[in-house]
Amino acid sequence: MNTKHNTQYRQGWSLDERDPRFIASLMPYWEWFYKYYFRVKTDGWHHIPEKGPLLLVGSHNGGLASPDTSMMMYDWFCRFGIERPVYGLMHQSVWTINPSVANLAVQVGAVRAHSRMGIAALRRKASVLVYPGGAQDVFRPYINRHKIELAGRKGFLKLALREKSPIVPVISVGSHETLIVLWDCYQQAKQLNEWGILPWLFNIDPEVFPIYLGLPWGVGIGALPNFPLPVMIHTRVCPPIIFERYGREAASDRFYVDACYELVRSQMQQHLDQLVIDSQN
Repeated sequence: MNTKHNTQYRQGWSLDERDPRFIASLMPYWEWFYKYYFRVKTDGWHHIPEKGPLLLVGSHNGGLASPDTSMMMYDWFCRFGIERPVYGLMHQSVWTINPSVANLAVQVGAVRAHSRMGIAALRRKASVLVYPGGAQDVFRPYINRHKIELAGRKGFLKLALREKSPIVPVISVGSHETLIVLWDCYQQAKQLNEWGILPWLFNIDPEVFPIYLGLPWGVGIGALPNFPLPVMIHTRVCPPIIFERYGREAASDRFYVDACYELVRSQMQQHLDQLVIDSQN
């Protein structure tokens, strides 16, 4: 690989940086975690159509490790093959904070969380995975572990409406217990930052400042990497959500987008409530 190409490689702005051979090399490791560490139960995969673009909208869990994401990916590749692409929209700050992690994620299918990349993937008839809740979702307090948190972000809806793509929710139970978030002290940390007492790492606003129990820190403060506890995870692919209107006009209608957002949030919450019940039986 020449130097010029190397400087451009894995920047998250291309759909061609995904590497099926790298994914294949990860499958045995994911399999061990899937079968023996998290003992994953999963269902609902019949809701994924055999072909065509779709937008997978997930509820993020378990801190930066987010084990439900990797377990969902393992299931996807087992069922549909490594060659069927699914691209994940990843926060652009990852390239600044940890380029090595970003480079690895890109090889699995991560791209920049930008409408340009979502549109490109859907127009290639690929699937796109997005977690609208972001940091607020993945670090939500333990008391809210069974609550859907989309953080008011509606960009994914505008993408689905504009590109006429169905939304397929993906949810999980158990993964949020792999890291016990006691509380989010972001407002207090933000005040200290404004006073000049607590600078943000890399000058990036973390949006959350959790206090949690987990490995390897015992008690952790801030959005630090973690190793998930061995808790059983149950994942579910939910029925597609189809809207009444699609197209650019629908995506530009603020009231319609708000209504679609509430529809997605409420349906995801209903499915999560049912999954909690099913997981206890």
